[in-house]
Amino acid sequence: MRRIHLISLAVVFWQFLASAQLTVAVSQPKVTGSKAVVKLEMKNAFEEPVQSARATVFLVNGQNKVIGQSAKWVIGGTPKLSSLAAGGTNAFFFVFRSGEPFTTTNLTAKVTFGRVLLKSGKVVDVKQKVELQK
Repeated sequence: MRRIHLISLAVVFWQFLASAQLTVAVSQPKVTGSKAVVKLEMKNAFEEPVQSARATVFLVNGQNKVIGQSAKWVIGGTPKLSSLAAGGTNAFFFVFRSGEPFTTTNLTAKVTFGRVLLKSGKVVDVKQKVELQK
């Protein structure tokens, strides 16, 4: 009975992993003086291009306090940014500037996606189809 339960959990877990169609690797913030850079590397596993995607990055210090926030179109959304082809990869950099040098390098990036739109016009359920990796 326990073995069946474990197999069922494994199947559900596998389906969850297989359902992610836009994979986003979030880098550790790189701090240089008064600038912090967070790199997002995206891979499109949809069968069609991703027309646009909007992400918000929160820069958090060691005390879990938000010290920076930025929301941007990371795919499409503007004339300068093109869509992400099916099977394609791309990188986007969030740059945070401070009036003074950052006093700590113990920063983390919390990322959320608010909107992802496919070329066909279909809006993607970001909770099920976008996977964030550290």
